[in-house]
Amino acid sequence: MAAAGLTFHPYGITHWVVLMATVVGSVLLARLGHRHRDTPAGETFSRIFAIVQLTVTLGFMIIWLVPALFDLQQSLPLHLSDILRLVTAYALWSRRPWASALTYYWGLTFNSQAMLTPDLHLNVAPVLEFASYWLQHVLVMWAAVYLTWGLGLHPTWRSYRLALGVTVGWAAIVFAINRALGTNYGYLNAKPVGATLLDLMGEWPWYLVVVLALLAAFWALITWPWTSRARAR
Repeated sequence: MAAAGLTFHPYGITHWVVLMATVVGSVLLARLGHRHRDTPAGETFSRIFAIVQLTVTLGFMIIWLVPALFDLQQSLPLHLSDILRLVTAYALWSRRPWASALTYYWGLTFNSQAMLTPDLHLNVAPVLEFASYWLQHVLVMWAAVYLTWGLGLHPTWRSYRLALGVTVGWAAIVFAINRALGTNYGYLNAKPVGATLLDLMGEWPWYLVVVLALLAAFWALITWPWTSRARAR
């Protein structure tokens, strides 16, 4: 049980409410983005969204670096989700293809997996931990949908290769940092304590190979419809 009487149970009522809010918000943002695509209003909204995304991201990063809350195992911004949130803010502001692509691939896989099988333990500051986890994950999902289905920034095979390369590079760097610090950012050096999809993929280090193969296959699958449509046009 967490302090202050706040607890979280996967697929309890709170979890379902958050997931439903994510879906409803995604639909609304996709429609809003499509309606305001290539208009000054659309650019203004996108940049406001970027400022909100960056403010929330940096705000929580700073909070978890406060000595009273700092935890070497969690507070350093080394998770892929930490990088994703900064990239997402830049994608919303600039609409650069590479940033939008990383938001699309990472947002629809790593981010959504964390939402569907949350590894969330409310221990030190329950309210802050809950808000940090869900607010940041939901904002990224909304941004990925808004950029892709709203603004029409679709992935290509070039962005597919870029996403794979950047992901492998991040994994190599953070794996080495984990070994040096005795941490497990990105779950690269061991599985998370809670139940996740990684439990179906074998033991370390084989689940890393399985994850990479599945990512390559799934990302190809979610790239193909956009490239096929572009060729048809």
